Amino acid sequence: MNALIPRPRSQPAPGAVHVPGWLSPEEQAELVAACRAWARGPVPMRRTRLPRGGVMSVHTMCLGWHWRPYAYSRIAHDVNGARVAEFPERLGELGRRAVADAYEDEAAGAAYAPDTVLVNFYGEGATMGMHQDKDEKSGAPVVSLSIGDACVFRFGNTETRGKPYTDVELASGDLFVFGGPSRYAFHGVPKVLPGTGDPAVGLSGGRLNLTLRVTGLTD
Repeated sequence: MNALIPRPRSQPAPGAVHVPGWLSPEEQAELVAACRAWARGPVPMRRTRLPRGGVMSVHTMCLGWHWRPYAYSRIAHDVNGARVAEFPERLGELGRRAVADAYEDEAAGAAYAPDTVLVNFYGEGATMGMHQDKDEKSGAPVVSLSIGDACVFRFGNTETRGKPYTDVELASGDLFVFGGPSRYAFHGVPKVLPGTGDPAVGLSGGRLNLTLRVTGLTD
């Protein structure tokens, strides 16, 4: 399957929910301003170098736990050796609300306890290959928030990077949550749609993606 999902709320796969327009314009602007502050450090945004030498086209920063392929740590050994900033409680509140709204389950939302966020910025030409989020020791859902230019979000299956997959257009303010049987589904961003964002949220161009996760790790 390779169909474009329309704007109404949808469930591309069991445990995967797309909620369009979930973030208000004010919340989007608040998160853009916060990301700019976080990007100044202690661990700044960078393009992550992969083990085989390639460099990701997106710019990434982390809070709570620092991610590098394919592990988490408190210290950003691959950037500047600094300790990553604490995970903001405001994002924890957003994550709990997101899970409750996506699954229409207040108990599931209350139980959600994200402890890390990966912030990805997609500039001109940036993409993300098909991959699984599997470096966590927890099977709790992943919460993804989109701000700025829309993108084609390719959501696949748990066995292969190829078909079957569904292409979902994620626009500014959209929420996407995947857990349960879809927690380890391959997913990626083959294309960002330039000029589709609203500069009023604080981005003149590009796509900002905040991904909340539960690592299941302890110090």
